Amino acid sequence: MADQLDDYINAVAAAMALPVEDAWRPAVRANLDVSLRLAKLVDDFPLPDETEAASIYSA
Repeated sequence: MADQLDDYINAVAAAMALPVEDAWRPAVRANLDVSLRLAKLVDDFPLPDETEAASIYSA
């Protein structure tokens, strides 16, 4: 998975023209890993069919 995260970091950095120094890569990789694990928890959470969507608020 680390190789995939590195590839993703490289691709996003290139697409955004965002320099990512080598010293930052471990922290970027760790934060991305945590974010993806948390997103998987949300994505895997089962919702019953009768669940209604939240209202949309705008300011």
